[in-house]
Amino acid sequence: MSTRPGVYAAPSPDGIALMDIRTGRGQWRFLDRVGAHLWQKITDGATPAAAIDDLTAYWHSKGADPGQVRTDLTTLADDLERADLLRHAAPAAPPDRTEIRFATAVSVSAAQQLAGDVGLFAALLLLRLLPIRLAVAVARAATRLPGRTALPQEAEAAFTAVRRAARLWPGRAACLEESLAAHFAAALTGRRVRWVIGARFVPQGAHAWIEAGTAIIGQDETDRVWPYVPALQVERSN
Repeated sequence: MSTRPGVYAAPSPDGIALMDIRTGRGQWRFLDRVGAHLWQKITDGATPAAAIDDLTAYWHSKGADPGQVRTDLTTLADDLERADLLRHAAPAAPPDRTEIRFATAVSVSAAQQLAGDVGLFAALLLLRLLPIRLAVAVARAATRLPGRTALPQEAEAAFTAVRRAARLWPGRAACLEESLAAHFAAALTGRRVRWVIGARFVPQGAHAWIEAGTAIIGQDETDRVWPYVPALQVERSN
């Protein structure tokens, strides 16, 4: 089973979201359950024609018009093939997450604030001027800096420092910029967090955040994170 570099999957009972970071700022493609089954069959080794035959027969048995089902599946398969998304993309294996820590004001030292300033500058530079795949590469390189896994309160300090730095930024720093900046800020102070990009289906949307151990850090109470499903995770593996 081949893996397509730069394509990541976020599967859920409602379908699958595919994140393609090979070009630009990254693109998401959301497939409903029917489309997800087609994608899964093909990435598991079936030819597009065989996968379409199997799914057409299945939905015909459920009372659907086989001609319309075949037409829709063929159109989707052709579209995914043109986008080069009919390759296997291993979904991120989510660790146990038991706590959502909402954004609160915490004490930040001068060194932590400096790291937050530098982290935000680096994140904005990477995400605004370069393809996202390069930002991911730099984020992975940052995990090699010396340090240890951050405690939740240490990750909160990194996130708070980034948000304070963002107040001086004339533009908007969204979750992608904030989370990558917090990842960098933690690394610069000898702490490591997990940087995660994921998606949800109801309603459809993408999100980025950081984690420390089993805790999700710095979320706004208006967005309780779940049911976001991880697609890409950046953390030190050893």
